[in-house]
Amino acid sequence: MGVLERIADIEAEMEKTQKNKATARHLGLLKAQLAKLRRELIDPKGSGGGGKGEGFDVAKTGDARIGFVGFPSVGKSTLLTNLAGVYSEVAAYEFTTLTTVPGVIRYKGAKIQLLDLPGIIEGAKDGKGRGKQVIAVARTCNLIFIILDVLKPLGHKRLIEYELEGFGIRLNKEPPNIYFKRKDKGGLNYQALVPQTSLDLDTIKAILGEYKIHNADIILRCDASEDDIIDLIEGNRVYVPA
Repeated sequence: MGVLERIADIEAEMEKTQKNKATARHLGLLKAQLAKLRRELIDPKGSGGGGKGEGFDVAKTGDARIGFVGFPSVGKSTLLTNLAGVYSEVAAYEFTTLTTVPGVIRYKGAKIQLLDLPGIIEGAKDGKGRGKQVIAVARTCNLIFIILDVLKPLGHKRLIEYELEGFGIRLNKEPPNIYFKRKDKGGLNYQALVPQTSLDLDTIKAILGEYKIHNADIILRCDASEDDIIDLIEGNRVYVPA
């Protein structure tokens, strides 16, 4: 069974599992398994960098980088042309932009690089429409500018956020305030400095066990979730304003 099929199976099981105290440990375990499989898609072993924006990234210049992200034919190229005076082909059909088109603007003395990224589609995080390479470039941006179809703004916004989330991009979030250190021995030393509303020690142990971590110090300085623990362990998340 391939990675995508295994991901689909886990997502289906999560969908049919009701979330409550009795299932919290099981759901945490499923989320950890899902994150490990997603990691294989982000940076597959032996891929030669194919998941790192190959063929789409451009040299980073200036003080900051802003990526235009959206579905095909929502006006990304027109916006780049109007803002930066850079020609990016525009047409009345989808997938006009087939590579990343850069432009530069200056604002209050700062040099800002703009990137018109090829349109992404549903399933981009799984590789549809070269989506993995496109989103890999988005991971390098200091700001993601989501451009929406005025006729379907909320639906498209949810889908785009879901696709970016699946590729390790955390929009408008800060890294969780959690201290975590692996050890060679001594077991698990756990402390929660604030009340936890959705996380308990059994769930944390299950998640750490999935990663074969049995000795560690972990201190929760925030009201954490299973996703926060997984993101911390994975270590390949990027936190970007949008």
